[in-house]
Amino acid sequence: MRGSPTRPGPARTTGPARTRRAAGAVASAALLFPLLAASPAPGSPGAADRSATGLQRAFAAASAEYDVPQSVLLGVSYLQSRWDAHGGAPSVTGGYGPMHLTDARTALAGAPHHSEGTEDPRGDDARAALRPKAPLPSGTAIPARLSTLPEAAELTGLSPEELRTDPAANVAGGAALLAAAQRDLGEPLTDDPADWYGAVARFSGADDTATAATYANDVYDVIRTGQERTTDAGQLVALAARPELAPDTGQLRRAGLRAASAAGTECPASVSCEWIPAPYEQFGDNDYGNHDLGNRPASQSIKYIVVHDTEGGWEGVLNLVQDPTYVSWQYSLRSTDGHIAQHVKAKDVAWHAGNWYVNATSIGLEHEGFLASPDSWYTEAMYRSSARLVTYLAKKYGIPLDRQHILGHDTVPGPTAATVPGMHTDPGPYWDWRHYFELLGRPFKATARKNAGVVTILPDYSANRPVYAGCTAKDEPCAAHGSSAVRLYSDHDENSALITDAGLGTTPTTGVNDISSRVSTGQQYAVADRFGDWTAIWYLGQKAWFRNPAAQPTAVPAKGLLVTAKDGAESVPVYGRAYPEASAYPAGVPVQSVSPLPYRLPAGQKYVVGDRVPGEYYYAVDFTADSHRVVVGEDLYYEIQYGHRVAFVRAADVRLSTP
Repeated sequence: MRGSPTRPGPARTTGPARTRRAAGAVASAALLFPLLAASPAPGSPGAADRSATGLQRAFAAASAEYDVPQSVLLGVSYLQSRWDAHGGAPSVTGGYGPMHLTDARTALAGAPHHSEGTEDPRGDDARAALRPKAPLPSGTAIPARLSTLPEAAELTGLSPEELRTDPAANVAGGAALLAAAQRDLGEPLTDDPADWYGAVARFSGADDTATAATYANDVYDVIRTGQERTTDAGQLVALAARPELAPDTGQLRRAGLRAASAAGTECPASVSCEWIPAPYEQFGDNDYGNHDLGNRPASQSIKYIVVHDTEGGWEGVLNLVQDPTYVSWQYSLRSTDGHIAQHVKAKDVAWHAGNWYVNATSIGLEHEGFLASPDSWYTEAMYRSSARLVTYLAKKYGIPLDRQHILGHDTVPGPTAATVPGMHTDPGPYWDWRHYFELLGRPFKATARKNAGVVTILPDYSANRPVYAGCTAKDEPCAAHGSSAVRLYSDHDENSALITDAGLGTTPTTGVNDISSRVSTGQQYAVADRFGDWTAIWYLGQKAWFRNPAAQPTAVPAKGLLVTAKDGAESVPVYGRAYPEASAYPAGVPVQSVSPLPYRLPAGQKYVVGDRVPGEYYYAVDFTADSHRVVVGEDLYYEIQYGHRVAFVRAADVRLSTP
């Protein structure tokens, strides 16, 4: 079944027993709230020691109150939030607190109403621009999996506000939902975590057995291996390893979920995946959609994977990708349980990145998130599922696992000067690139000695909390939140001007969607200068400064290959696509302009090389594939980390160097 996956409703406890249990939950939570509120700030002396009892005790109290094994509560919570509370801010799908209790209607009510970008998703000059539609029209029904918090409020007697903002109450709400699911399955409320497999699977919100099983298996993997972590609120939480634990997986057969098939998909066995194809149809006056047929990797290499967020809920996004007049991408990933839907085969070219050169050489991954607030966070279940998929695709197609090939949509360059201001900025500064690359098995780390000529941006995600604006409909400051991004200044002083992006033509701001003056975790830059706790890098043709104190560094030394303008040149052009020279185009294929962006690479400045690529253009403007051609030129290009986005320079215009 496509569309609205629903979680079967657990049996309700009624009468005096329910009243006593709700009263007990309120009392237990009330005792714990002062402990949590009094917790020291992250990074303060003794934070972990003094606050270790707070959230850990909340799990113990909820376990006792609702007869749910504490290890099950901890395992489920870890897969949802890694035990973080996020200061009461909702996730990208309106989930709150350590248990990710969902209340999408409330989250959407405070959402800012603005357009994130105006790019043409195809980004191909050979065709008329294709403009996207609004992914989540007003009035869209909220599925049950995105409204578990009101159900938890009914089960516990706690108010929705308490469940959203108080971590202890939130944990109690999650325990109540798990206990209700266990009763609904006819299973006893035992203290053996092996007996709770079915309830954990149901907690995922998945409506099919494959997704529910993948989710439950991940939870039990967490329990078997154990975890210990200091949360974003300075709470030390530990889950002891239970390597011998063997859950009763047979419970899933009695959970009442539909069977699902992975037939037709290109996914690893470690994820749940289904085929929901994007249509390839002809319509109108010589028009068609919503992707192009190809023959990759035989015809051309797949060089990039592009990480997006959907800017719409799962059900609405699936409707859009099945619209032949709309755009497309290869995979969608669901927030609550990490389920994947594939829409376009890897051999074919989807319309997703706003840059035809990147589209023709990439695979697009859309992660569910309706921008309830631009400071929203992403679930661990979705991070893990995404990382498994990317690891599989990278190995299959030989894609390097680095930030020059695993791109955010916000790092895809505008293909021409006119397109730069409209390019999208998702997944935004709150996507945890550090954790994501740890899950990919390629953690960022120092690769050179101190004071090297190249740095890798690597702040501590939880402790790095730059102030942003524009996260609510009232354009108020965003809540304090961990971030992958580091802000850049024109001098070694936070009171100095922010770095200006000439391509945007606007005054830089601290807006959450303004990427003009910030770098992101994993990106690499050449060092231009140092002053005390400050480091300067070459960025957008300027010297850009960021705070990098030794006690809490935001970058680490690295090795890297660099380019600089060739000898005798005052500056050289920078491009948003690596297209062939005019002489490379055969008859019948219109020559595409090699048009520079409104940037230059000045003499003396250095930029880190991500790849060396040939000039290449995929001509595909007809419904039938007969005229499709891959044009490869003699000109070579270097992909570089130029600003926040990557860019290209002609190899003939630059020379290589090492730090």
